[in-house]
Amino acid sequence: MAEKNENVQPGDDEQLITLVDDKGNEELYKVLFTFDSEDYGKSYVLLYPESASDDEEVDIQAFSFTPDDNGDASQGNLFPIEDDDEWDMVEEVLNTFLADDDDAE
Repeated sequence: MAEKNENVQPGDDEQLITLVDDKGNEELYKVLFTFDSEDYGKSYVLLYPESASDDEEVDIQAFSFTPDDNGDASQGNLFPIEDDDEWDMVEEVLNTFLADDDDAE
């Protein structure tokens, strides 16, 4: 069961993370939001490309992470999500976040 969104923290516009792909290419990402899951005992971060324009459809990257001293995510402590049930929970939180964001506009 997905968590309620009281733990969802919108990303700080200044919070950027560099991801490196399998070929060694670096791309800068902005934090969309972070949230905690009591069910999985983890924190999660959702990212989108920094270069994306507002009207562009983008691929959102999701990772679990170990918060740093400020409670933020950094590229050194991101972990892939490999469990299907965990992915389903993350997608449900993302869909709720996007629906709430559409309602706010």
